[in-house]
Amino acid sequence: MLKQMSWMSVDGPNTDKVLHLRTHPSQPWQPYTAFREHAAPDYKVPKGSKGWATYQKLLRLGWALVPSAEAEQESMLMQKLK
Repeated sequence: MLKQMSWMSVDGPNTDKVLHLRTHPSQPWQPYTAFREHAAPDYKVPKGSKGWATYQKLLRLGWALVPSAEAEQESMLMQKLK
């Protein structure tokens, strides 16, 4: 199983980033909330990063962090191929 995570914008450039995960190279990146088996409850911090607790958990488990620009470029390419 591929274990990748990336901080990606949800509503386009210059918006807050949310943790996204991918477990197979042919799968699209999805928000961490789509992976209940891997997600950890968010911290109750006003304006805190969505997915920070999950990021910390998965980092300790050996998941790889993919740069945002790389993940967003891959995502755009996958959408064009559809």
